[in-house]
Amino acid sequence: MKPHRIVIFSLLVVAGACTPYTHPEKASTQIAFGTSVAKKGLWREAAFRYEQAVQKAPENARAHNNLAVALEASGEFARALTEYKKALEIEPNNNYIRRNYARFAEFYTAYTKTTGKAAGAP
Repeated sequence: MKPHRIVIFSLLVVAGACTPYTHPEKASTQIAFGTSVAKKGLWREAAFRYEQAVQKAPENARAHNNLAVALEASGEFARALTEYKKALEIEPNNNYIRRNYARFAEFYTAYTKTTGKAAGAP
């Protein structure tokens, strides 16, 4: 192998080892991975990653909010409601979470009235 090819190969190996997902024990890593797969429409995988983040950092409002979004996208509305409420409980003044919750609450109230499904509307 030529010297420049060895350097390029070495850089690729090092770059691959330094991905943002190399520390799965961190909640922030799970949130980043969940967001990455959510952008691809893989909502169940995203929910799994956000659940991991919530387990690692139960007081992380962002993790609860993101889990709620993923659960909502997966049709798990009652669980989404619980997670939105938990996120708001942790950070009641977070406008982003408040908007997400308000949008969901409007949808969920109409959904439960229309379908008669799921108790505990907001």
